[in-house]
Amino acid sequence: MVTLKSEDFWQQILPPGTEAIKIHQDAYAAQFDDGRRLLLPIRPLPGGERALASLIINQASFAVLDAIAGDLAAKLARYAPEIVVGLPTLGLTLAEAVARKLGHARYVPLGTSRKFWYSEEFSVPLSSITTPEQSKRLYVDPRMIALLANRRVALIDDVISSGVSMSAGILLLAAIGVAPVVLGVAMKQSEVWRARLTPEWQARLVGVFSSPVLAKTEDGWVS
Repeated sequence: MVTLKSEDFWQQILPPGTEAIKIHQDAYAAQFDDGRRLLLPIRPLPGGERALASLIINQASFAVLDAIAGDLAAKLARYAPEIVVGLPTLGLTLAEAVARKLGHARYVPLGTSRKFWYSEEFSVPLSSITTPEQSKRLYVDPRMIALLANRRVALIDDVISSGVSMSAGILLLAAIGVAPVVLGVAMKQSEVWRARLTPEWQARLVGVFSSPVLAKTEDGWVS
C-alpha cells in the first residue's frame, strides 16, 4: 500500500510492476498503457457515496506533465495534427506541452476572458463540472483564426468528464469552419461524457488513462 500526503499527489509516476492499488482511502491508481501508474486523489461527490479521481495537471511535477504529454503526443501523432488547440483552463497547460512534444512552434489557446478586440460571433456558452454555477463563454482570438483554416487540428483538454467543455470547443471551431481531426485528453473521467459526444467524436477521442466512478464501501473506495 502506498500512502501519500495531499501535496504528494501528481508528483511521481510509479513504474510498471508496482503493486496495483484496488482499494485505498485516499488514492486511485490511474494506469498508462505500458503499465505505469499515477496516483490520483479521490474526491467524493455530493452525497458522499460516490467519488471521482481528480487530476489537476498544473499542480503536477514537470516529470509527470512531461510523461503525460509525451504519451498523448505519441497517440495524436498518428493523426498528423498540424496545430494544437487548447481548452481553458487546465487544458492549456497540457496543450502547450503536447505541442512542444509534436515539434510545433506554437499552439492556439482558447479562453474565457473576453478581450476588447474579441467578437461574440466567435464564442459559445461554456460551463464546467467543477464550476457549474458560473456562466462563461468560450472564445477564440480572431487573430488566431488564420492559423486554423485548412489545418489538421488537435483539440486538447486535461480531463473529459461531463463532456461540456469538449463539446463547446467543437462547436466553437465549427463556427469558424474547422473540424478537429482528433480530440486529446490526459484522463477520461467516468463515461458521462459519451452522452454529449456523437459516435463520430467518440471515435476521434484519445486519452492517456481512464478513471471510473468509485463507490464507497466499509473498506474504502472501489471501482
